[in-house]
Amino acid sequence: MIPRYSRPDMTAIWSPETKFRIWYEIEAHACDAMANLGVIPTENAEAVWKAKDVEFDVARIDEIEAVTKHDVIAFLTHLAEIIGNDEARFVHQGMTSSDVLDTTFNIQLTRAADILIADLEGLLAALKRRALEHKDTVRIGRSHGIHAEPTTMGLTFARFYAEMDRNLSRMRDARAEIATGAISGAVGTFANIDLAVEEHVCDQMGLVPEPISTQVIPRDRHAAFFATLGVIASSIENIATEIRHMQRTEVLEAEEFFSAGQKGSSAMPHKRNPVLTENLTGLARLVRGMVVPAMENVALWHERDISHSSVERNIGPDATVTLDFALSRLTGVIEKLVVYPDNMLANMNKFRGLVMSQRVLLALTQAGVSREDSYKLVQRNAMKVWEEGKDFKEELLADPDVTAALSKEEIEEKFDLGYHTKHVDTIFARVFGD
Repeated sequence: MIPRYSRPDMTAIWSPETKFRIWYEIEAHACDAMANLGVIPTENAEAVWKAKDVEFDVARIDEIEAVTKHDVIAFLTHLAEIIGNDEARFVHQGMTSSDVLDTTFNIQLTRAADILIADLEGLLAALKRRALEHKDTVRIGRSHGIHAEPTTMGLTFARFYAEMDRNLSRMRDARAEIATGAISGAVGTFANIDLAVEEHVCDQMGLVPEPISTQVIPRDRHAAFFATLGVIASSIENIATEIRHMQRTEVLEAEEFFSAGQKGSSAMPHKRNPVLTENLTGLARLVRGMVVPAMENVALWHERDISHSSVERNIGPDATVTLDFALSRLTGVIEKLVVYPDNMLANMNKFRGLVMSQRVLLALTQAGVSREDSYKLVQRNAMKVWEEGKDFKEELLADPDVTAALSKEEIEEKFDLGYHTKHVDTIFARVFGD
């Protein structure tokens, strides 16, 4: 991913230096395990650790790979240059390249998951704070983009909190599922390497052994991991879309913070555009676009092929780097979001009580009027508000068919705003706990 949409901690996980360091640690721990088993001399295993403080020369490894056309062999050749050919002669014994590549990839994904989990926790904290702040800030709820019934801005934030809390659980599950390693040799039979080597390497690298690998770790694990990233990205877009709607000029119930010196348009100096949430919408599309290739990687030929390799070299860093950036950006948007409670009330009252129609409908049915007739009575008065700009309550009070069933006091009571917010505390307790 380009630097514009990258953060350093996540980017570092995918650097060549980090990758080669992980490769080295896998090989060194494997040598330790083989020495403990008496398969290789202890002094050779100890010699491998001479490189533990060495900075591997990426350019030199690339130079060797240009000849060998094999990245793992190029690395092993460079390692031998550092510790000595004789000392390195037992490195990688009984192993295959995928033992190193797949185990490393899963280590990188678990480290990336740790950052994404922290990102989600930060976003949840911001959403909870804003939900509590605006628990009783009334705004109109919308269905199909049309005014429906009153809700609160706090419930909107709480809804997004609950969604992201589910995503946090999904991300933790995805991390657990991807945290496996395989040091099982060619086609995964352990024919030339002891199972204890795999157990030792995985223990040292924070993984658990893959129960059964072929020559690769099964890619359904990776498909589930990237699918989780795609779901989180979709939730980001869900929040971003709501904010973009609220910032529309004719709505203006909330807007992204507009800093001093910020410019909204090169042509129109008055503009204050929702550029951050629009950016988040685009980034969500990118992350989702990487899910299908991960799904298609599940079906590999026999015990292995490398059709998955080029895909993962791209989507591993790009999906995690992009989602990390997007979660951080969204957290900033939520923390600084400017909310306009007066505009929310003004928008809700724009159609002069129309949003209370369901309460009147229900009251009429409870008063003995059939549902069909009740609907007709309410709708004919509602249409006068839509078409003539009338006041809904006044029209109801002037309608003899309505007043024949409901008293003035009963009609007045149906316009009590508190009726729609009476369960906010209960909902908050369900979302956030007591």
